[in-house]
Amino acid sequence: MTMETTADASSGATASGSSFYAAMRILPRAQREAMFQIYTFCRYVDDIADSDGPRAERLAALQQWRDDIDALYQGYPPERLRDYVTSVRKFGLRREDFLAVIDGMEMDVPADIRAPDDATLDLYCDRVASAVGRLSVRVFGLPEQDGILLAHHLGRALQLTNILRDIDEDASIGRLYLPREGLFHAGITNFDLAAVISNPALPRVCAPLVKRARAHFVKSDEIMNRNSRRAVRAPRIMSKYYHAILDLLERRGFQPPRQPVRLSKASKIAILIRHAFI
Repeated sequence: MTMETTADASSGATASGSSFYAAMRILPRAQREAMFQIYTFCRYVDDIADSDGPRAERLAALQQWRDDIDALYQGYPPERLRDYVTSVRKFGLRREDFLAVIDGMEMDVPADIRAPDDATLDLYCDRVASAVGRLSVRVFGLPEQDGILLAHHLGRALQLTNILRDIDEDASIGRLYLPREGLFHAGITNFDLAAVISNPALPRVCAPLVKRARAHFVKSDEIMNRNSRRAVRAPRIMSKYYHAILDLLERRGFQPPRQPVRLSKASKIAILIRHAFI
């Protein structure tokens, strides 16, 4: 998600077993319930986008979610969004951020994303990650401007880390989120998925994305450092989890074949204890 709940959703994690769950369970009840509503919404629309059903049916299902969000904000929430009314009012959650998440998920539906240009990749990151962040920072209680900035930077940091972690998994379902400018710069002009993920020049594509993610982590740390520790506990835990994953990815490298990278349970617990309770 998270600041980026889709980080867990796209990797197929269940709420109870995800880093998102660990970060959010420390919140007071009203905030925790709102965050799990946001998470559940993201999981539903992500599952639609990632299903193997006919594309027309997936587009229709996403449009139904748009209609349901509209009905929620018009005062006529459908059954599946009835519990959201209190959170929307209490935390000022914005309709356009929910719709942006749907728009982001839909980017993969008419045709699977494959080597987008940098602008399209950034738009995708904004919709599927930073929009979730914009919903989340309202729940956390950050000031408006710093909340928007944190959502921008941390959302992109988490999503770029996801993209770097999931290169092989994404390719297995026909997707490639590495930007075409980076591929061209590395001399990769054939976007056949098997050819790309086995290309020895792939580390040259990934290195700038690692650098970009790190820059976003730095900016998000600056924002969190100037805000209340209580308000940023949950996003800081998510940041530390994913920063650690990025470190592991860089240490492993991107030369094929690549072994999957996961943060150990002990590392997660250490991060949680340090930033939730100390």
